[in-house]
Amino acid sequence: MANDSERCRTLIIKYLTLYPQSVVTGRMKNVSLYIDLAFCIIVLPVMAMIFPIERWCHNFPWYIFTVGVWLYAVYFFNRFLTVPALFRGGRLMAFGIVMILVSAAGTFALAQVSLYNPKPNIHDVGITRVFPNIQQYQQAVWSLFMIVEAFSFAVGLLTQANLQKARRRAVEAEREKAEIALYKAQIKPHFMFNTLNSLYGLFLTHNEKALESLEKFISMMRYVHTTSQRDLVPLSDEADYIRQYVGLQSLRLNEMTEVSLDIDVAHDDLKVPPMLLVTFVENCFKHGVSPVEKSVITIVLRECDGRLEFATRNRIFPVRRIGEHMGIENCRRRLELLYPSAHKINIDNDGIFYQVKLSIELTR
Repeated sequence: MANDSERCRTLIIKYLTLYPQSVVTGRMKNVSLYIDLAFCIIVLPVMAMIFPIERWCHNFPWYIFTVGVWLYAVYFFNRFLTVPALFRGGRLMAFGIVMILVSAAGTFALAQVSLYNPKPNIHDVGITRVFPNIQQYQQAVWSLFMIVEAFSFAVGLLTQANLQKARRRAVEAEREKAEIALYKAQIKPHFMFNTLNSLYGLFLTHNEKALESLEKFISMMRYVHTTSQRDLVPLSDEADYIRQYVGLQSLRLNEMTEVSLDIDVAHDDLKVPPMLLVTFVENCFKHGVSPVEKSVITIVLRECDGRLEFATRNRIFPVRRIGEHMGIENCRRRLELLYPSAHKINIDNDGIFYQVKLSIELTR
């Protein structure tokens, strides 16, 4: 009965987590498709009818065709390349600005093509007052270009804003899910019992590290509480937490288990999602410790030029637990949401050793 209850709870959390990104994003894509079709089939042709294009079609059909293809190309380039690039920021923002300049330059080149100007049959608008020598077909090209630019940017901005909103909801749901797994892993009774039992033994033997270890334990609990509502924390703080965690876990180990911890973090301005790496560290102590067999736990955390390199390696001892892979899967999902194109993770399990290699580009 307990297993069924836990399974149902897991499925409910998974459904609620995936709903914002899958359903909302799917509906959003459908709406965007309908808007694109409406603009291409209805709005742009109707706006073009304001100008006497029937005369130009008769005399210069190649020019009308070229302008039409160009305007549609500008619209879709803006929708799917320029606007998303501007939203991404960094170098991609520069790419978006270049695309805007290229589209303006292409329109200028089309407008400079020398054509016979038919006798105007529409009223002058503001552009003719600013540029009195502008030809009517040039006025039409620039006016339609501005309409395409404005409409494509408006639709693109709304689409990107909604996508980011849906992505933030999905990230928030994953963070809450990871937080639940974190508290189950860190504050559940057996963790506190083992740690407090080790501390109790130190106090009984009047070990000089007893008070220091108790302070670390309190500091860890405070860190878990204060960072649970944050999206990012300094990498140095996360590294300190891992040191404290490994130190406390080592209290309950005997001489059969050797722990190798290598942490090298130089920059304090780099940030990571809280409690993202400790899940892999906890996995080492959960499956890589035996009271009767020798084992080595290796943990490496380094930062170089804005790139985080993290690795763990431990021997596998057959300890079966319900939901033992939930924490790792949560971390995978969080990485996919937070660093979709800026991380690489490789997990190797050959039945004897369990190895994790993770690389994250934190400067993106």
